[in-house]
Amino acid sequence: MAGAGLRAAARRWLLCGGQGGPRAASSSPSCPGCGPPGPGAHCPSTPRSAPADGADLSAHLWARYQDMRRLVHDLLPPEVCSLLNPAAIYANNEISLSDVEVYGFDYDYTLAQYADALHPEIFNAARDILIEHYKYPEGIRKYDYDPSFAIRGLHYDIQKSLLMKIDAFHYVQLGTAYRGLQPVPDDEVVDLYGGTQHIPLYQMSGFYGKGPSIKQFMDIFSLPEMALLSCVVDYFLGHGLEFDQVHLYKDVTDAIRDVHVKGLMYQWIEQDMEKYILRGDETFAVLSRLVAHGKQLFLITNSPFSFVDKGMRHMVGPDWRQLFDVVIVQADKPNFFTDRRKPFRKLDEKGSLHWDRITRLEKGKIYRQGNLFDFLRLTEWRGPRVLYFGDHLYSDLADLMLRHGWRTGAIIPELEREIRIINTEQYMHSLTWQQALTGLLERMQTYQDAESRQVLATWMKERQELRCITKALFNAQFGSIFRTFHNPTYFSRRLVRFSDLYMASLSCLLNYSVDFTFYPRRTPLQHEAPLWMDQLCTGCMKTPFLGDMAHIR
Repeated sequence: MAGAGLRAAARRWLLCGGQGGPRAASSSPSCPGCGPPGPGAHCPSTPRSAPADGADLSAHLWARYQDMRRLVHDLLPPEVCSLLNPAAIYANNEISLSDVEVYGFDYDYTLAQYADALHPEIFNAARDILIEHYKYPEGIRKYDYDPSFAIRGLHYDIQKSLLMKIDAFHYVQLGTAYRGLQPVPDDEVVDLYGGTQHIPLYQMSGFYGKGPSIKQFMDIFSLPEMALLSCVVDYFLGHGLEFDQVHLYKDVTDAIRDVHVKGLMYQWIEQDMEKYILRGDETFAVLSRLVAHGKQLFLITNSPFSFVDKGMRHMVGPDWRQLFDVVIVQADKPNFFTDRRKPFRKLDEKGSLHWDRITRLEKGKIYRQGNLFDFLRLTEWRGPRVLYFGDHLYSDLADLMLRHGWRTGAIIPELEREIRIINTEQYMHSLTWQQALTGLLERMQTYQDAESRQVLATWMKERQELRCITKALFNAQFGSIFRTFHNPTYFSRRLVRFSDLYMASLSCLLNYSVDFTFYPRRTPLQHEAPLWMDQLCTGCMKTPFLGDMAHIR
């Protein structure tokens, strides 16, 4: 993340030898590039001479520890922070916009970005539906929406009433499992899954995030759903009430669905678009710019036409449909991408359906339902010359990339906040020292006497504390949506698999030309980067501890 700044700092460290003045490279075979040490100086990547038998091994380890602390301090000058741009576009796959002729868009959270003020409205309405229509206890009304509780991408085990964060390898991140609003102890989580943190594939969510007993919450609208689910479970547990986990889960999800189906959310947004719709002028700028450069545009959304029309009039103006070659509403994604049976139907200005057969998709007209196969046949927009943007990795992007070869762009509003946290000095120092300490633990584990094991245990405890600190910077309960302690999250795995590009908002396109080529950074595989950060930064390529571990081979 801070690669450029760290490399620059490393070059200075190499030139100065950690002492502040340039020096010539050494020919020392034991530490290439380090040169003869000055008084009291030592290369942290090369072990100090092993203490003689009976000498204080713990003192030797702590000396290495202090060497590493000094190195990390030298590697992180003030300018190393704020390297990442929250308004940048990040590439998982190489893509040149000059090859893209057709741009497609979802509506909610893509063309229209919504304020967080919408979430408590959804929470409160669904909570009241549970009480008034599903006859849940009146005491649930005391709960208010907590925007800091959940993050997107979490999994919910319906049978266990467990909300948790899972990494790309199907392991629960310990410390991130909650039943209701209370954390579940790590040992209990392990016991619940048969003595392991691993969730078997057959239990995990399927292609669209819904498994036999575990669901993944993937869209932004699911934040109030997770909060309400946790509050209701918390109430039942806190009052010693017996309940069926499956019934409770279904009732909560049905109540959230009712908020959408009954049009309550649409009403709130339509009544105060200035409050709820963000960056409307930027959406207009993006669309106008693409059209001015000869690009063709289309819209495929699950929202109804009356709602989309009012929102687009607010953001773009009354002639917004002239920007789009095709407009499809109430598409029923993701079924739109896989079900061939539903034909397109034309809508008039008042929202009334026509009965005539659709033989072509006309600019300025409104179409409802349909399916992607007829869409491809009627438009002939195929393959990598089409780039579609959406916020839901499953419903918007997965089928288009995997089945139809379109290029895809994911809109991840949380990215902006996470990057601002990554750019802080606290995060940068904590993460860099955590990585250095981890490397030190790996290399020093060959010392297995009692005193050394005690030192290593102390370091392990400090490492765990550092991991908790960096986690809490993003979210006290669940951390970052992109990472567990060190692995990518399950959400990140899907993001990389289903999107060529990802960004915080559609307006990020304004920072690039329409012919820009995005190149993904080459991140090393584990076998391509056998050394830890401190070894690379000091140019010490030798790894003496491998000799002590030769028996592993």
